[in-house]
Amino acid sequence: MEVLTIVLRTIVVYLFLLIILRVMGKREIGELSVLDFVVSIMIAELAVVSIDNVNVPVIEAFTPIIVLSIIQIVLAYLSLKSPKLRHLIDGKPVVLIKDGKINEKEMKKQRYNFDDLLMQIREKDIKDVSNVEFAILEPSGDLSVFEKQNEEDEQEYTYPIPLVIDGEIQIEQLGMAKKDELWLRRELRKAGIDNLKAVSYCVLQESGILYIDLKEE
Repeated sequence: MEVLTIVLRTIVVYLFLLIILRVMGKREIGELSVLDFVVSIMIAELAVVSIDNVNVPVIEAFTPIIVLSIIQIVLAYLSLKSPKLRHLIDGKPVVLIKDGKINEKEMKKQRYNFDDLLMQIREKDIKDVSNVEFAILEPSGDLSVFEKQNEEDEQEYTYPIPLVIDGEIQIEQLGMAKKDELWLRRELRKAGIDNLKAVSYCVLQESGILYIDLKEE
């Protein structure tokens, strides 16, 4: 009888977790933030406990999972509205290599060692750090590497640079593009955009063209 109970509880927990994970939203494992990862581990542990401990009612066992899910959903919603909160929760991209020069200060801050850096560069089929134009540590922990272009193909912008995200000007990225806020606002006005908050995403492409995506009404 206990075996049957465990089987039934396992099925119920499985279906319940499917619903919870669907509600929490889709995200690839490699793109999980630290908070996502911690919540996922906690939910997995609570799910196992709810299956093993047959003496605890299912509803009672599901309560902490529901609470964690609500916290995650609320924080995800708030992070969509607040870039500062989003950076606090998920972190933000960090440039570890620029024009072949390693930023040791940022590496220490991110507790990122040289062995990991060189290994991931080699995985991108780049033999030497001096051949790297940019290496960016993403919030997910992945390293995005941009190789230097050949002289005949070299352009002013070596990769698309996001200048506005969710209505907020990206000051650091603007500096990397060697542009200022006045230039950006002038270009937006040329495109008929007076309100910066109306811009969902604005990126300076390799060709030097400004791509603008407006928020949906």
